[in-house]
Amino acid sequence: RDMVERVRNHPSIELFTEATLVDHAGSKGTYTTGIEVGPQKEYRSLEHGIVILATGGEEWQPDEYLHGENPRVITQQAFEEKLVAGEIDPKKLNDVVMIQCVGSRNEERPYCSRICCSIAVKNALKIKEINPDASVNILYRDVRTYGMLEQYYTKARQQGVLFTRYDPDSKPEVVEENGTVSVTALDPTIQRKVKLKADLLVLSAAVIPRDNDHVANLLKVSRTLDNFYLEAHMKLRPVDFANDGVFMAGLGHGPKPIHESISQAAAAVSRACTIISKDRMQVGGVVAKVEPDKCAVCLICVRACPYNVPFIHEDGYSQIDPSLCQGCGNCVAECPNKAIELQHYTDHQILEKSRALTLQAAGLGTEPTTEDS
Repeated sequence: RDMVERVRNHPSIELFTEATLVDHAGSKGTYTTGIEVGPQKEYRSLEHGIVILATGGEEWQPDEYLHGENPRVITQQAFEEKLVAGEIDPKKLNDVVMIQCVGSRNEERPYCSRICCSIAVKNALKIKEINPDASVNILYRDVRTYGMLEQYYTKARQQGVLFTRYDPDSKPEVVEENGTVSVTALDPTIQRKVKLKADLLVLSAAVIPRDNDHVANLLKVSRTLDNFYLEAHMKLRPVDFANDGVFMAGLGHGPKPIHESISQAAAAVSRACTIISKDRMQVGGVVAKVEPDKCAVCLICVRACPYNVPFIHEDGYSQIDPSLCQGCGNCVAECPNKAIELQHYTDHQILEKSRALTLQAAGLGTEPTTEDS
C-alpha cells in the first residue's frame, strides 16, 4: 500500500488507470503510443523512449476436484485471502488437504508453476502455528521448494505436516459425502488407496499469464507456446525482447516468486537507462536505402517487409526509416527495379568480392589483368 501511494503522489510519475493501448509506432528512443483512458475512453498520445511490459499473471481457476461446486474446495490464493480477512479460522479446522500441480505439468500446461509448493508449505505451517492439532496432508507429485525454501519443507515435516505422493496417471479422487468432502489417493508407500476427510480442500492451481494477446500483437513481441513473453536470449539478454527498446518483468515472463520479479524489474530498469540516459543514439549500419529516382511506387517492398518499415513518402517514393530497419534484405530481394540496396551488401560490393574470389581460385591474384578487363 505504501508503494502504491508513493507511485500515485510522485511528481515524476504519470499514472493512467483503466487505460487501453490503441496504437504504437516508432523505434527505441522515439516511440509514440496511443491510449484510451477511463470509462469515457479519452484518447491520449504518449511520446516515450522505451517500453517495459509487466502485464503480470494470475491463478488459474480449476475445473476439477469440485472447485466451484463445493464451498469447502478453494485455491491457495483464495485460502490466503480468507485467512487474512478472518473468514477462515484455523482453530476450527480439523482436517485440511492440499493437492499440488492442479492445472500445471500436464499436456495443456507442461510447465511447473514454481511457487505452488512453497506457498502450500507456508500455508500449512500457518495452520499448524495457529492450530497444532490440525491434520494437514499435502498430496504432491514432486516437492519443489528449491534453494533456501527447503528449510521450510523440513520444518513442515517436523511440525507434523504429512506429504503423500501421487502419480499423474492415478490422480486423487474428490467426492462429496453427506455435506463433507473426502479425498481418495493411492499411497505409493503401502500401495493402497487412502481415504482422507477434508474440512477444507485447498488446490495449488497453475500460474497463467494475463490476457496479453492485444499488447503482444500491437508491440510485435514474441511469446512462448504458453503465451508467456519470450526474451531475446536467456543468458545474454534475459529482460530484453528481440525488439530494441522493449523490456519485460514479472509473471508476464513466466512463473516466479516475488523476489525474482523485483530483481527482474530492477534489471529491466537498468537496461532501459542505457537508452533513455543518452541524448543521441546510433542506428545499425546494415540498413536498406531507397534510390528515389528508381522507385516506381509498386508497394512490393511495403508488402514484403516483415517489420512494416517501408512507407510511401509524400513526394511519391518509398522511404525506409533506418532506425526501424532490421537489415533482413527482403525488400532488396523483392524490388523489381533494384531501387533498394542494403548498405554494406550492395550489388557492386557483392560482385567485386565474387570476382576477387574467382581470380584468387584461378591463381590470378585478386587484381584484374589487362586481359581480364
